[in-house]
This record gives sequence, structure tokens and C-alpha cells, in this order.
Amino acid sequence: MARSRRSDTEKSPDATPGAQVVRLAIPNKGRIAGPVNDLMEKSGLHLLDIGERRLVSRTPDPHVEILFARPVDIPEYVANGAADLGITGHDMVLERESDVSELLDLKIGSASLVLAVREDAGFSSPEDLEGARVATEFPVISRRYFQERGIHVTLVPVGGACEATPYLGIAEAIIDLTSSGNTLRSNRLRVLDTVLQTTTMLIANRGSLASKGTKIEEIVLALESVIRARGQCYLMMNARRTCVDKVTSVLPGLSGPTVMEVASRQDMVAIHAVVDEERVYQLIHLLKRSGARDILVMPIARMIP
Repeated sequence: MARSRRSDTEKSPDATPGAQVVRLAIPNKGRIAGPVNDLMEKSGLHLLDIGERRLVSRTPDPHVEILFARPVDIPEYVANGAADLGITGHDMVLERESDVSELLDLKIGSASLVLAVREDAGFSSPEDLEGARVATEFPVISRRYFQERGIHVTLVPVGGACEATPYLGIAEAIIDLTSSGNTLRSNRLRVLDTVLQTTTMLIANRGSLASKGTKIEEIVLALESVIRARGQCYLMMNARRTCVDKVTSVLPGLSGPTVMEVASRQDMVAIHAVVDEERVYQLIHLLKRSGARDILVMPIARMIP
């Protein structure tokens, strides 16, 4: 692949003169493209040129621009400096053997790369595949996996529909990504072994970390704040002072509930807490029984420690 490098002082058209621009590569398609776009929106780095079919889009920050690329290409774009940052799967980084720094687990797109065979195949362990053919979209990872175990196989690179190859006589086994396992089950495949666990990562060019560290830290903080807020909500309520101990005893806040004065009501206090969304259903009933009133449940967009 052709290697294109940008100067550390390259600027987007709207950037402040003299300021450095950080280019972030994100998937243009695939299973993580939607969640990544949602993450960008919530972090405040939403795309300003959406719908214009541009390869590079502006963001509200004139010093941050977005490059759209195939997930498999992003590690190399970041490694060679075409992008300063990238969002792609950990599996893609390993497959491309790219020299990048993994900065942040974005907690999306979790999946397993598994070794699987037909349900009716007579294989019970990876060692039983000695001399077999294995179809995969991940030849580098697969080769390393079998070499580490001293198992000799013939790898059959494929570009898609890997799960069909055992029934087409192309291979006896596959190494492929799975998240829920439904595709494997629907194709009557069973897992022999898990090759690796993968998730979506924010990766960085090592040189950019040195030359653009301040702006990169700002982007990491923005993304991390959205990740921290997932599955959390903000509870606000009032309660009589005599009920404070009962109310706070049922609130599992991150740092404990906050109790504040209520203007013009000496007998009342306001209680605020951050809690898991999954617990809200039960908490509302417990809080009412403990004496809480005027309860509000608010979504949280970002949380910054």
C-alpha cells in the first residue's frame, strides 16, 4: 500500500494559523461504524460534512478532522502517519502488525476470534487439525496461533463468507470473528478454541503522541467521558431531613449521594446521585418507601472524573 505522510503542521482549511491538526481515522463501514459514529456525536466531535461523501470531514473543533477508511486499513494509516489517531479493532492492529500505540478501549464491538469446525466433524481439539485446511480472513493471526502450538495446517485466505467454506469443501475449519455466536450456530459450526478476544480501540501514531500530545489528550478525555457515562443516569430528589439516612442508605452512588440544602425549606434537603440505569426500576420503589419525593431521572451524556 502506498505510504502517504503529512507534515505535523498540516492544517485543515478552517484551522487557526500555526495550530496543528489532529486527523482521526474512523471506519467507513462495517459492524463498528454505527457505534463509532454515535460515540463521535456524543463526544462533541460530530461530523460537519456528513452526506457530502467526503473522505475527510471537519468537526466543530477546527484542529480535529475525520478521515473515513476501511477498518483493516486504519492501523497502517496511523502507523505511517496518514492519520494521527484511529479507531479500529484490536484484531485489525494485530493482523496488520502495525507499530501503533493503543490508547483507549472504547468498550464497543467486543467479539471473539474463534477456531470453528462443522458440528458433525470428528475434531475435538485444535491438535486434531494437523494437516487440515483452515479458511480465514486473518492469516497473520491464524499463522501465529498454529505456530505457537506446533500445529501444521494450510491456511486458505478468504474475503468473506468464511462460515460457508467447511460445507463447500474448501476447508475443514475456519478462524473467524463472532460476537453472539448466532452466525456459527445457524451455519452448524461449533467452536474448538478461542484464538483471541477483541474490542474496538483508539490507536495513535507514536510520533504524533510526542508532537501533538496536548490535543490528543483532549480527544481521549472527550471519548473517555462518553464511555464512562454509558449505562449511568442521574437521580435527583427531595426528602425531609428526618428521612435522609433512610434515603441515602439505598443509593449506590459512584462516590456516595450528595445532600444539599433546599432554598426556603429548612425541613427539606435535595439528594443527588449517579446510579446504574439497570437499578433505577427497583430504586424508585425503595426511594419512595424511604421518604424521597419529587424524584427525577436524568440521562448522562458525559462523565469526567
